[in-house]
Amino acid sequence: MGRAFEFRKERKMKRWGHMARVFTKLGKEITIAVKQGGSDVTGNPRLRALMAEARAESMPKENVERAIKKATDKTTGDFKELVYEGYGPHGIAYLVEAATDNNTRTVANVRSYFTKCGGTLGTSGSVSFMFDHKCVFRIKENDGMDIEELELEMIDYGVDELFEEIEVDQDDNETKTIVIYGAYESYGTIQKYIEENGFEMLSGGFERIPNVDLKEVSADQRAALDKLTDLLEDDEDVTHVYSTLKPSDEE
Repeated sequence: MGRAFEFRKERKMKRWGHMARVFTKLGKEITIAVKQGGSDVTGNPRLRALMAEARAESMPKENVERAIKKATDKTTGDFKELVYEGYGPHGIAYLVEAATDNNTRTVANVRSYFTKCGGTLGTSGSVSFMFDHKCVFRIKENDGMDIEELELEMIDYGVDELFEEIEVDQDDNETKTIVIYGAYESYGTIQKYIEENGFEMLSGGFERIPNVDLKEVSADQRAALDKLTDLLEDDEDVTHVYSTLKPSDEE
């Protein structure tokens, strides 16, 4: 399996136990999708994917409705999607995605996190070249599904990598999903294939995958980097945090 699998495994572990933050950030993405493409899911493929993710994450219906209403509320600020780049301690590159209605507030907060942890906020383009921007979908695995055959078929639609992801809940019940990575510009084509072939889509979005060798660090160095990551992820304006830190063997 490729780098996307290793990267996703590490990110999945970090998400557990942070559902409130997931709901807040997913709500912002829904608001942005409605502002950009309207509230009709039929004509808004990004919104369809986000609604599927909201269901998969058990996001309360009232949260979803509130996010959609915000998009049409004239008193609500206009959220913008922004990317911040910088270096944490020990030469680890960070790329931070945010959705904010106040860039001055958000950039000040992000800069303070980097400074507090011994890093520096960089300029646009300073680290983005170290990451590939990919589209990613999760679909429910059907009984008898031939993953290798599916991957071969979807290559023609822009898919780069496909693998099985197994999650185990508190009752030791397994849920199997298929994770699909593709070129950024292939989002619409891949989503259309998924929907037209009757697969149950659980989520659809975008991720940044490091295209450089990930860096190994000591336990003490990792603790400092984890502090920076946690500060960034806890910020309500930040939606995703990516870095060139090599996942630990424990994750």
